[in-house]
Amino acid sequence: MPLTNDYANLSDFEPAKAELTAIRRHLHANPELSFEEAETARFVAEKLEAWGYHVTRNVGGHGVVARMIVGSGTKSIAIRADMDALPITEQTGLDHASKVAGKMHACGHDGHTAMLLGAAEYLARTRRFNGTVTLIFQPAEEAGAVSGAPAMIADGLFERFPFDVIYGLHNHPGAPEGTFLMRTGPLMAAADTAEITITGKGGHASRPHLTIDPVVVACHLVVTLQTVVSRSVDPTQTAVVTVGAIHSGEASNVIPENAKLLMTVRSFDPKVRELLETRIRKLSESIAEGFGAKAEIDYVHGHPVVVNSETETEFAWTVAEELVGADRVTTCGLIPGSEDFSHFLEHKPGAFLRLGNGVNSAILHSARYDFADESLTAGAAMWARLTERYLDE
Repeated sequence: MPLTNDYANLSDFEPAKAELTAIRRHLHANPELSFEEAETARFVAEKLEAWGYHVTRNVGGHGVVARMIVGSGTKSIAIRADMDALPITEQTGLDHASKVAGKMHACGHDGHTAMLLGAAEYLARTRRFNGTVTLIFQPAEEAGAVSGAPAMIADGLFERFPFDVIYGLHNHPGAPEGTFLMRTGPLMAAADTAEITITGKGGHASRPHLTIDPVVVACHLVVTLQTVVSRSVDPTQTAVVTVGAIHSGEASNVIPENAKLLMTVRSFDPKVRELLETRIRKLSESIAEGFGAKAEIDYVHGHPVVVNSETETEFAWTVAEELVGADRVTTCGLIPGSEDFSHFLEHKPGAFLRLGNGVNSAILHSARYDFADESLTAGAAMWARLTERYLDE
């Protein structure tokens, strides 16, 4: 029997605003890095158990999965929040600043966790849905290529906790608090890395003709790599090739044996992703060979592109407009950052949303960043309403 249209609204979460803020600030003050989220996971699991969820701990590491079935509905929705912090020394000076030296929630995962907990409490208390809700509190999103999402999948997430669709969210500095940004199709980039080791022939800096200088080769390669995007990628596509580090030598009068380049490579299309790797490998090898040196390329595929499915994104857009108004839901541009939620979307339909964190918010991964508490009720209400609407048969 269909539910009524009395779905979750912003006003339903106003009484919980102080508690949501307290939870968020507690998490912020007690950050844990990727693979270390034991206390955060315990905090989350105990709250979910107290509210009546069936809770499974230690999924893919410190992951927590909570499920609740209400009614006889056959549909199932999953919602994910990430829990880990970053190895950054906080410089906000806030009363709730990190108590742990060298660690802070500089990406807002404290807010993501608090919002999903807020939705969880509301859904458990009201139980105005018909079907199964699965809440995924994921560890190690910040861990790079070997992160929490693939770890949870490898630990049987889909088989042990089956669901039809999955949603996730990330805060978005630069957009007003409580606003939602969405995009169908590619949203966030695939992130690959390359480590290029150039081996030459070392010797005395005053006799360069007797050496093969890997520093010169590295400098030529860095400049040439800038043409990969500008001259090899279709101008209507988007890609980034950045050399973030060069390491070679220790003395001014010594030509070293080796030089090492560290790169990040971002793309939004599988064919472009393949092209970038091909061109980087070819240029590295040919330029090194031209100088008589040798290039070894360690190319690692990171997270894939975050690709939002059309039906699920359009549904979330409708729900967000109902919740906050059409003027507070906008199209999101392509984001060159990466996100391991992409691994879930490779297996299940769903969408990854963005939630405004304030026009003047510090950027993500900044020592001065803080999650905007004004967005907590909007995020929690969105997850609650989305669940009720999806499971309303």
